[in-house]
Formats: sequence, C-alpha cells, structure tokens
Amino acid sequence: MTALFTILIVVVSVLLVLIILVQNPKGGGLSSAFGGDSPQMLGGVKKTTDFLDKATWSLVIALFVLVIGMNMVSTETVEEQDTILQEQVEDALPFQPSMPAAPADAPIEQAPVEGMPESVE
Repeated sequence: MTALFTILIVVVSVLLVLIILVQNPKGGGLSSAFGGDSPQMLGGVKKTTDFLDKATWSLVIALFVLVIGMNMVSTETVEEQDTILQEQVEDALPFQPSMPAAPADAPIEQAPVEGMPESVE
C-alpha cells in the first residue's frame, strides 16, 4: 500500500512542479503564450489564470492528503520496527559458544598436522 502512495506522491509532485513552472508571477505565463490579449482564446486570460491557481491549490491539498494518508496507513509501528531491528542485530552477532573460553594461562593444544615435524627447534 505504501508503494501506491509513494507513486501517487511522486506523480502529484511532478505535476505540481510543472504547473508552478507554467505560471508567470507577473501575470503572463501560459495565458499570454496562448493569445494573451485575446479573450476568446482558451477562455481568456482570467480563466486560464484561475485554472492554474485552482490546479496549484488542488495539487497542494492532494499532496498533503497523500502524505498524511501514507503515514496513517503505514502498518509497521515503532515496536515492530524495533523488533525487526533487534532480530537483525542478533543474527549479525558472531556465534556465542555455550562453553566458557579457556583461561589465558592454559596451554593450547593443537592436533598434529601430517608431514610437519612435531617440534621445530
């Protein structure tokens, strides 16, 4: 489910960037590119500007709703994440033998290796 929300958030974000880039802060932008002074083209300057404003606000609201929805739908709680992390740490730890280690002053016994002299002096 989070993958769906992630894809939707990316799509809405890209659309939002494109809509914002189309707008011109001085009143030009897309409306002036398609006829500017002629009110008959594309519904006129005012309607194009109104559409871009409404589209911007709609995409911003959709983005906030998707982010909050993704946070609410996320199934993993903090406790579950901690449990998973603890299991991963325990799996990564080296093997813990059940017998205690030999004391530091105990002699080390090694099995003889074939073809090697028993002692080198």
